[in-house]
Amino acid sequence: MTSTADTPHSYSELRAQLETLTTEAFRSELSEIDRLPTLEIARIMQGEDATVPGAVAAQLPQIAAAIDATAERMARGGRLIYAGAGTAGRMGVLDASECPPTFNTDPSDVLGLIAGGPGAMSRSVEGAEDSKELASADLDALQLTSDDTVVGISASGRTPYAVGAVEYARGTHGALTVGFSCNADSPLGDAADLRIEVVVGPELLTGSTRLKAGTAQKLVLNMLSTITMIRLGKTYGNLMVDLRASNEKLRARSRRIVSLATGASDDTIEAALTQAGDEVKNAILIILGGVDGRTAARLLDDADGHLRAALRAAADEG
Repeated sequence: MTSTADTPHSYSELRAQLETLTTEAFRSELSEIDRLPTLEIARIMQGEDATVPGAVAAQLPQIAAAIDATAERMARGGRLIYAGAGTAGRMGVLDASECPPTFNTDPSDVLGLIAGGPGAMSRSVEGAEDSKELASADLDALQLTSDDTVVGISASGRTPYAVGAVEYARGTHGALTVGFSCNADSPLGDAADLRIEVVVGPELLTGSTRLKAGTAQKLVLNMLSTITMIRLGKTYGNLMVDLRASNEKLRARSRRIVSLATGASDDTIEAALTQAGDEVKNAILIILGGVDGRTAARLLDDADGHLRAALRAAADEG
């Protein structure tokens, strides 16, 4: 594993790099924040957090472009892969892990890679973020294709693991790459096909990018995965019709979703879900399309899972 900061000389170079980053800037006006009352510190922190949505809004065209390009590739069987270190890596893993229960995706469809592997979710793995080679190895194990999308996530925009991930994915496999950082004109953005640079400014605690930068990462990754799934037909309006009912709460939610979509009686809903093998989307099609379970499955398969298209096809057949 290589390191970019293993000699006094390289420490000096890295320190100079960090001093150019807005996410690392020192806020002299907050230099005595530890002497303030707790409520005042909380007010200051809340005010800082309130600026993040505006910074995200400034990047909406770039975010939308990344979503459309990702959805196009995932419709052909590609995957969405996040790669980052530290907080950024954890945010990617978190977002990826929420997709199977929310959208009934296969766990391999949306993946989160964190420098140092799964153990780095709860503890720091020394030197992992400094290695481009580690990123290449992690991605190589996934057998990338040109239909995959790799999103490198780094608050600074210079983390070698994230930069190495997009360089490898783009140059070696022709995958779509997105460089997502919280500094403008970042090396990560330069290395990727598309760039998302949400400039949140200096942190309350100097260099603590788990704060505003982490919040920005959560907001943007929510958009990337959720709107991509909307584009792929994983929702019907704002209903999670591909929800995986894996526990009692979700089984109750699945029935509520069918009710909201159809207005049908409880008995009708239960009968439809039984026919559909508890698949929410199929049950809705059975009720609204007036078809049986086998026909619903066929129509949805023909429509690549898009319920509105399947409903139109059911009406045409009827």
